[in-house]
Amino acid sequence: MLLKLKKRIAREREEMKLLLRAIPATVVTLFVVSVICMNLLANKTLLQLDWIALDGGILISWLSFMCMDVITKHFGPKASNRICILASGINLLTCFIFFTASAIPSNAGDFSAFDGIFGGTWFILLGSTVAFLLSAVLNNTLNHVIGKSFSKNPDGKLAYAARTYISTFIGQFFDNFVFSIIVFTFFAPIFWDGFSWTVLQCAMCALTGAVAELVMEIAFSPIGYRITHIWREHNVGREYIEFMEGRSDK
Repeated sequence: MLLKLKKRIAREREEMKLLLRAIPATVVTLFVVSVICMNLLANKTLLQLDWIALDGGILISWLSFMCMDVITKHFGPKASNRICILASGINLLTCFIFFTASAIPSNAGDFSAFDGIFGGTWFILLGSTVAFLLSAVLNNTLNHVIGKSFSKNPDGKLAYAARTYISTFIGQFFDNFVFSIIVFTFFAPIFWDGFSWTVLQCAMCALTGAVAELVMEIAFSPIGYRITHIWREHNVGREYIEFMEGRSDK
């Protein structure tokens, strides 16, 4: 049992090393930065009415999903899930550094605003991490499954549009809803003096956010499609793809 576990860990490490060498650094960088920004922006509520509420994360979350869609299209859902876990790990490390900086006292001035923003709130971090990882797996799986249904022309514009638009909308809704429920329905009433969102506000936030992010995804999808076309044309990540194909044949 222990030997199998060691072999599995060694295989996962080998696959991860290949993947990090395979995916262009720009896409990974944009993805990680967008995840970190989502966590910071989620601290601010942009709009709250009886039937709708929006937080700042809506401004950048579309970029995270576009990067996931591009990676899933070219490297598969497993690769995209791995990068999501990596991004979450880097985000947690960044939040820890921010928290440490905010906790260190300073006599150079009033840094209460800085400390309030970058010190973060633990349950917002918890909610965003859980929601992001669950929605990422859902998004990547749907993207892959929908793409496989276009067997005649899997690399065409219609196939790319269908797999990205549908998976993004459902994934974004799930992400927004889970985050809102965890943060604004469960923890906020306890730690924020009774401030809370209703389930209806959470659902409408999720729906409105998903629609808004889908619109952004549609607007920027030509860029994503072009990236996948260039990667395919230049055999980007061939070593990783061939390695994974060899694994599946065994």
